[in-house]
Amino acid sequence: MLRICKTKMSDTIHYKIHKPFGMLSQLTSNDPKEIRSKSFLSELYDFPQGTMPIGRLDEKSEGLLLLTSDGKLSDTINRSGIEKEYWVQLDGQIHTEAVQKLTEGVSIGLKGNLYQTQPCKVHMLVSEPKISSADPKLRIGRHRPTSWISICITEGKFRQIRKMTAAVGFPTQRLIRVRIGSIHLDDMPPGTVK
Repeated sequence: MLRICKTKMSDTIHYKIHKPFGMLSQLTSNDPKEIRSKSFLSELYDFPQGTMPIGRLDEKSEGLLLLTSDGKLSDTINRSGIEKEYWVQLDGQIHTEAVQKLTEGVSIGLKGNLYQTQPCKVHMLVSEPKISSADPKLRIGRHRPTSWISICITEGKFRQIRKMTAAVGFPTQRLIRVRIGSIHLDDMPPGTVK
């Protein structure tokens, strides 16, 4: 169970943010071209030097992201197999067979090879979660109806959930991380820092 509340070092600071769609999970970049064209976490808050994200969400994903000034804690969390929960809006009406395949693990491409994902927890959400509106760039529901699932994983391969849902025939349209261990996104609006 992950709890980030107290620390032995008084100068260590932890942050919980709701990363918005379209923002990179990094504070800045050394690439001048990227700085002009991309959005970074430093736009949300004046984070102290040495602050780093714990894990990542890709540019098109949104939701809970933790930051810390404790490098050891960051490494521990990234390597410990802590459960992360995502709400995923899918292109099409997912069915129980596809949910079962996701639960058991599917083959996805990873660095030019096939990778079998670990078993995970997946269930269909009966109704659309109460969350902020999707960014218009996502073009959700343009061609066919959508459905929602909750998926909990303990690994975090590159674009893993997007690759998993595509492997069972239901591409991800919207991906929101709502929990890391015992820390929840709750009702934080996009762009909020605590």
